[in-house]
Amino acid sequence: MGAGVINTGGGNRKRRSRGRGRAAAMSEINVTPFVDVMLVLLIIFMVAAPLLTVGVPVELPKTAAEALPSVEEEPLTVTITAAGEVLIQTTPVDEATLITRLRSIAAERESDKVFLRADGAIPYERVMRVMGALNAGGFSNIGLVTDTGGPALDGSDG
Repeated sequence: MGAGVINTGGGNRKRRSRGRGRAAAMSEINVTPFVDVMLVLLIIFMVAAPLLTVGVPVELPKTAAEALPSVEEEPLTVTITAAGEVLIQTTPVDEATLITRLRSIAAERESDKVFLRADGAIPYERVMRVMGALNAGGFSNIGLVTDTGGPALDGSDG
């Protein structure tokens, strides 16, 4: 009279999961981190762009003239400070080498456009001498830079 043991099949057997233990390959791209990075870069460039302009402090005269349309090539800027110093972009240049430097710059550029910034306290004669040097250096398209909001010839304030 013995007792019999019946195996029901459930007891000590390990259960196997079908791929749940391993990471399955993703079939989609998560775009959210990419968009977040692009927005951060956009904000950084928007903040940094105004800091990249020519930073020579000059008190420009005010006129009622409108701003010129922008161009593809970065414009060449020549500045005459209140102390009478001449700068090409941000580099000081003495008058003896001004025409030579302008000719070498003109040979490398596609455009003959140059912007002349002069402090309002500079005598007219000094500005005209620099304009003559610009012309002799190969730049015939000279734009005079002013601030907007000055008086117009009709007597109204701009």
